[in-house]
Amino acid sequence: MQSKEKVRFEGISAEEFRSRVGMDVSEFLALALPKAREVREQAYAPYSGFLVGAALLVEGGEIFCGANVENASYGLAICAERSAATAAVSHGRRAFVAIAIVGAEGVGTAPCGTCRQFLSEFNAQLPVVYATGEGFVVTAVDRLLPDAFGPASFSAQG
Repeated sequence: MQSKEKVRFEGISAEEFRSRVGMDVSEFLALALPKAREVREQAYAPYSGFLVGAALLVEGGEIFCGANVENASYGLAICAERSAATAAVSHGRRAFVAIAIVGAEGVGTAPCGTCRQFLSEFNAQLPVVYATGEGFVVTAVDRLLPDAFGPASFSAQG
């Protein structure tokens, strides 16, 4: 993380982040940002030109990365967040701890609705750190997608 970048907490405190992730947000960003920025350069975005990289920390300390992959049929595109998550799941990792998301420098990269739902499947309280024009926002999936449909929805009696 560069010193000029600000970190803004929304719906999750620095203490809560540390409790969930096991490290301060600055430590997480020092670990995850270089990987997210590196994988971002591998994105396939011939239509939008909007390159995105994500670095997903899983239990045990491994980081799985993903880049967005566009398709001429936009609905078939996959975002960087889902790319990182599917890489983790493909390696048998399902305990997601935190995710960092970056696009072009200075451009906001909050996860889309589909990615919010997808990540919620694995950890509705997953801390999410995404780039903005001024720095980073630190939040959680359940703040970005309140009352999400999830595994518990199947056991609800109604």
